Amino acid sequence: MNIKKIGLTALAASLVSVSAHAGAMSVAGSASIGIKNNAGTDGGKSITMGDQLTFTGGGELDNGLNVALSFVIDHGDGDESVNAFDGHSITISSDTLGSIVVAGEGTGNAQSALDTTAAGDIWDNGFTYTAVAGSPQVGYTAMAGSDASTSSINYTLPTIMDDLSISASYSAGGAASNSTTAMGLTYTGIEGLSVSYGVGEAGSTTATLSGDVTTYKGSYAYGSFTAAYSNTESDKDSTGTDEEMSSWKVSYTITDDLSVSYGEETLEENGQAIDEEVEQISASYTTGGMTVSLAQTDATGADHAAGTQERWKLGLSFAF
Repeated sequence: MNIKKIGLTALAASLVSVSAHAGAMSVAGSASIGIKNNAGTDGGKSITMGDQLTFTGGGELDNGLNVALSFVIDHGDGDESVNAFDGHSITISSDTLGSIVVAGEGTGNAQSALDTTAAGDIWDNGFTYTAVAGSPQVGYTAMAGSDASTSSINYTLPTIMDDLSISASYSAGGAASNSTTAMGLTYTGIEGLSVSYGVGEAGSTTATLSGDVTTYKGSYAYGSFTAAYSNTESDKDSTGTDEEMSSWKVSYTITDDLSVSYGEETLEENGQAIDEEVEQISASYTTGGMTVSLAQTDATGADHAAGTQERWKLGLSFAF
């Protein structure tokens, strides 16, 4: 796959020496608190807290281009003692140009933007396994994805046809990876239906870790019901291990403020007899910028080994 040149020639002339005047910034914030049981350990509960500030701003230049800046501070992201910055990017756009996002961190690529599972990555709920007797516990990990380095360019083409969005991206390489490309398409031309396709590259210089990653997903809303399905495959070159993550979810909106859902995810890996499977039932209630959520999640086959774990969590989040 080679999409490095898609749209880039058209962009070149417009992007030379683009600079923006100083402008005003706005800030939006969110916060959350929660309690959950420690699945896979000897017991006990964990109390969690999250907080995030998103700074945005921009405007239209004399040449007709719109320039916007986004900067996110997330105290709970990664190693917060070193760096609380979660992502930052500059977006340059116009009706005829489309939009290009130059990201320093946090944007991903055209394929990874689509690879959240239909169930919402419910595998990422703190389930653990002990890889070797006496070693620290290790959590479920995401399947290998396409490479999206902290330096990337994401380009959304101008509208070619109504209800069709096409994007392409380029991510810089590093000491252990080659530069990579990705593309994504989303169609919303039928009421209630959204269908997406994305493909990207895993550009590791290690042959068994390089290859292509492909995502298909779709959702359909009818009345109070919404059904969604997704499938992401990681096909490695050479003798690398192929993986496939399939997922589905059904949601029911009881009122404008109250909804319930049930979803499942299955991770299959070549050479493993046991699949990793996770299921979750959840409910949420929103009122006045505050959301109360409750979820029960069950997991089997952590690290493709026999065993079952359960986790519940109660959360409260705020948007301001």
